[in-house]
Amino acid sequence: MNPSSSSEISRAAIDAIQAGLAATGYICGDSIATAVYLAQALEKPVLIEGPPGVGKTELAKATADHLGKPLIRLQCYEGLDEAKALYEWKYGKQLLYTQVLKEKLGDLMEGASGLQASMDRLHEFDDTFFNEEFLEPRPLLKALWTEQGAVLLIDEIDKSDQEFEAFLLELLQDYQISIPEIGTVKAKHSPVVFLTSNNTREIGDALKRRCIHLYIPFPDSRLEQQIIESRVPELEASVRLQIVSFVQQLRTVDLKKVPAVSETIDWARTLLLLHAQELDPQLVRTTMNILLKFQDDIENIDAEIVGMTRAAVGAR
Repeated sequence: MNPSSSSEISRAAIDAIQAGLAATGYICGDSIATAVYLAQALEKPVLIEGPPGVGKTELAKATADHLGKPLIRLQCYEGLDEAKALYEWKYGKQLLYTQVLKEKLGDLMEGASGLQASMDRLHEFDDTFFNEEFLEPRPLLKALWTEQGAVLLIDEIDKSDQEFEAFLLELLQDYQISIPEIGTVKAKHSPVVFLTSNNTREIGDALKRRCIHLYIPFPDSRLEQQIIESRVPELEASVRLQIVSFVQQLRTVDLKKVPAVSETIDWARTLLLLHAQELDPQLVRTTMNILLKFQDDIENIDAEIVGMTRAAVGAR
């Protein structure tokens, strides 16, 4: 196959992913669609970084919908360990079987002469209590055991400890994990893995080496309008333009929390519900709590609302 044909095939595949994500309501540019394409083609995880609210988690959900695969999500937090992320033993079931074994102990020991023979007979049942039948899979193991593959979302990896990050390296490298009592468990079908980070701490180099890096910034005006049009199609184009213009201005202000894309969508739905035909300062003030989540931010921006509203109404 000549290079131009390969390039055309790759371009067509990326375009198909972009269209497929759009069909789920996730509007994105080439860089995001390319990362999803490479994640499948190279079987490598994608580490998505960027400010909160730009659609990192939504990308994993949209990819699962697009591929028709189950989404398995692991929410990270400080103190998360492998027992919560990988597996736990079904201790209640093991205890029940232990009681059954105790009741049948006489029958099991029949024919065994001496302590060593009895111990050898008991050791034959070790594997009975430590096999997959007594294993309770958590998200990571579920993703490896899924027959047709899954989309695994390891959300907010930066909130976990460095020890947990190190624990993930085997999974991210070879799509396998080691369970001491059972051995190595390999993926039946390699999952599509997304890790998200809000940059609250630096991610280790070892993890980054295993991943495709994707940074998602806040969308520009044109892309955000496309997102609003996809999510709130009933909204008039002129109002949509004003909403995006106002939000883009807000993101340039020093705020505790700038509006996320999801909050822009919520504001668009709010203004549609209120039958707004055009932004005005009073309307903006009464609905500002949809965009801003800190009272200090709302109070600090109040003096700027008139000017920002005029700029938004005059946007072209």
